[in-house]
Formats: sequence, structure tokens, C-alpha cells
Amino acid sequence: MKNFSRQQLFWLCQCGGWAVYAVLTELMIKIPSQEPWSVNLPHLLLDTCFGFGLTLLLRRCYKRFSQRSTRQKIYSHLAVLLLGCLVWTQWKWLTLQWLYGQVWQPMTWFDVGTWHSASLTILLTWTALYFAYKATFETMEQRQKAAEALDLAKEAQLKMLRYQLNPHFMFNSINAICTLILRQDNQHAVSMLEKLCDLLRYSLYTDPLAKVTVAEEIDILQTYFAVEQCRFRDKLTVTISADDDVKPLLMPSLLLQPLAENALKHGMQQAQQHYAVSVSFSRQDDFLVIAMLDNGCGFSAGSAPGIGLQNCEARLALLYPGQSLFQFGNRPQQGAWIHIRIPLQPMQAPVPEAG
Repeated sequence: MKNFSRQQLFWLCQCGGWAVYAVLTELMIKIPSQEPWSVNLPHLLLDTCFGFGLTLLLRRCYKRFSQRSTRQKIYSHLAVLLLGCLVWTQWKWLTLQWLYGQVWQPMTWFDVGTWHSASLTILLTWTALYFAYKATFETMEQRQKAAEALDLAKEAQLKMLRYQLNPHFMFNSINAICTLILRQDNQHAVSMLEKLCDLLRYSLYTDPLAKVTVAEEIDILQTYFAVEQCRFRDKLTVTISADDDVKPLLMPSLLLQPLAENALKHGMQQAQQHYAVSVSFSRQDDFLVIAMLDNGCGFSAGSAPGIGLQNCEARLALLYPGQSLFQFGNRPQQGAWIHIRIPLQPMQAPVPEAG
């Protein structure tokens, strides 16, 4: 059904159904009645074509009745069905008499009962199948619309989460650049400004729904930490490690930047002389595991998760429903830990060009 449009499927069923009707009529009625072929085949053709056209007329009537109340629809449908049954039966009877060379022969009561019953049965069967087909397609269309609406809502939510930029980070970065300029430390100011531009360019021009390789995520994470190291100099130490077999794997873009930002904003203590952050990427069974550690003040007991943590958890829940793991807590000695686990997703190989 997925390969046919609604209109195409209707015509396929209409033509196929009446072809089946013609074959069954020939096998079950025409041949046993021993009609001459000069009457048999022309009458079968006239009967089938008239029924084909009559049901198309019924279809148009049913569409017109669709806006009426339920009671009116029932009466209208019964009326057109009975009228169609009478007209079709008379057509079959008159064409049969014509083919036999007789102008008019009245129907016996037996003929009236059997012929009208047969016509009404066929039209009722066609009507039931028509409404079953219509209900099936309407249900499918409603499900498709609901799925499309859900996808649009999910896409909008992902874009909103992905486009969140922390004003605190922007303010601190620009303020640090201004401080460097005032101190006439132009080399560091230019370096920090270039890295900040790289970070913003990547954030703005990367598709928020696209996934990047672990290697690309490491590059942008290193760019972010390079911006921060221009501010904190030797006070900040960053270590990023990844196994070679995980670097080609795919993951959400800029997933870790809010977590790194959160670690520097809330984890680093003012009086702390040395602040270290480590990020590792590894593979465990069928999952990509990401771990982030720091030696800061850790998470405050009883406090709600920050925006960075909520952002990351929400994106993972949308992208990997029921398949991801996001945990965080405080280390026994000092600092915080974050553990992320997502399904392995290898990068698709490019399709080779022909020729």
C-alpha cells in the first residue's frame, strides 16, 4: 500500500474487483445456465460495465453525503443503494431480453427476488469495501500527520537545545579579550578572538540535527578549551583522549560544550590554583562511552541540575529514546564526574560514483 497513492489504489481495487465479479458471474451463473455465447459474453460485458459505472456514481454520492449528519447519511446511503439496485437490475434484465431479440418480457416474482437480491448483495459488498478502504487510508493519513507533527516538534526542540548559547561564556570571553587589549597583550587577544570566531562559526553553520564524528567533536571541544585557556592561562589543564576505533563514530554535535562550560563556570573555585579537566572517549560493547572528570568543587548537594546538564540529557533523550545513559555525581576525593553512553553509530561510507 505504501507504493500506491490513495487514488491509484482505489482504481486498482475497482478494476480488480469488477474483473473478479465478471469471472465469478461467468463461472457460477452464465456457464451453468447454458446461455449461447452470442448472448453470454455481450451481456456479461454490459452488466459488468454498468456495475462499474454505477459504483463510481455511488462513490460521488457518498462523498456528497459525508458532510451530513449521521442520521441523514444513513437514510441517504440506503436510498441511493436501493435506487442503484433497482436501476442495475432493470438494466441487466432489459439488455438480456434485447440480446434474445425480445422487446419486453415481465419478470416473474422469483426473478424479481433473485435478481434484486444479487444486485443488492454486490452493491452492499462494494459499499462495505469502499468504506473499509476509506477508513484505512484516513487512519493511515492521521497517523502519518501525527508522526510528522511529532517529528517537527522533535526537530524544533532539538534546534532550540542545540542553539542555546550561554551569555555568561560570551560575556567572559569578550571581557577577557578587552582586558588583554588594555594590557597590550595583543598576541593573546588576537589568538583568543580567532578561536572564539572559530567556535561561533562552527556553532552557527553546523546543522543542529546533524551528527559529527568523535574526531570532529574533539576538535571543537579543544577550540572551546583553547578560548578558556587564554583566560585562565596555566591555571587550567585539559586532557582529551580517545581510542582510535571510536574517532570515526558519530555523535551529536556540540554535545559536550555545555558540559565543559558548566564545569568551568560552576566547578572551578576562585582560590583554586590548578584546575584540571579530562575527557575520554571509549567503546564498551555496542556503546560509545564518554567520561568527563574534574577536580573542582563538585555538584552541590540537593541542588537542581544546571542548564548544561539539562540540555545534554534532553538532547540524548530525544535522539536516542530509551537507548542512552546520562549520569553524573561527585568523585570521592575531589571534583565531579559525568558519564554518557550512547549506541554506536558508524559513519556511512560515501556512495562511489559511477564510471
